[in-house]
Amino acid sequence: MSNLSRRKLITTGLAATAGASGLAVAARLADRYGLIPPDHGGVYGAGTTLTYASHRLLTRHSLAREFAPSQISKAPFAKLRPFKNEAFSRMRDSGFVDWRVEVDGMVARPSSISLAELRSFPARSQITQLACEEGWSFIAEWTGVPLSHVLSAVGTVPEARYVVYYSIQPNWWHSIDMADALHPQTLLVHGMNGAELPIGHGGPLRLRIPRQLGYKSVKFITRLTITDSLERFKKGGNYSWYAGI
Repeated sequence: MSNLSRRKLITTGLAATAGASGLAVAARLADRYGLIPPDHGGVYGAGTTLTYASHRLLTRHSLAREFAPSQISKAPFAKLRPFKNEAFSRMRDSGFVDWRVEVDGMVARPSSISLAELRSFPARSQITQLACEEGWSFIAEWTGVPLSHVLSAVGTVPEARYVVYYSIQPNWWHSIDMADALHPQTLLVHGMNGAELPIGHGGPLRLRIPRQLGYKSVKFITRLTITDSLERFKKGGNYSWYAGI
């Protein structure tokens, strides 16, 4: 069976079972094809699974909308929770020359990559909208290294399924599947609107995932862990694991 026929069959089945109040049946169908999100349990688990499976089947390779320079927001909203961190303050005062991203887990070459090295990698700029789960949004030009380039450089193994990414802020982290990790618009951002990424927007380094809500675009990135399971990781944040838009 071709990929297109297989996709049509699965999506038709998911839609049919959901429309007939068969969310549990849809979940079993998604499980058969490896499309179960990590937070599939609980009262809303079946609906969460249906959303994730449908998005992966219908929009796996789709692109988030990109805008014209004239549409960039005049005063992008920046929400920064105050936090005290001696390491961050020290690196900020020295211009972040000592900022590094540790990459570990299911990779052939675990690495510690400096901000200068990241800025020397091939960069991509995109003008996309950051949509917050709280209802506000803004459009900005984001410049950074495609996460796929970093994963290729460290030699991600074929069995890897997720990337867990951590902020220097305590207890702030999240994760994405490899479909989003390898997507061309998923960037480790170090620039914004033609300048360095401001601290208020997560500078010096932020993960930017324009196909998901803003809380997935974690600020102040210091570590990436590549894994085949999220069972040993606690769920990050108070929202759904998958936040596709």
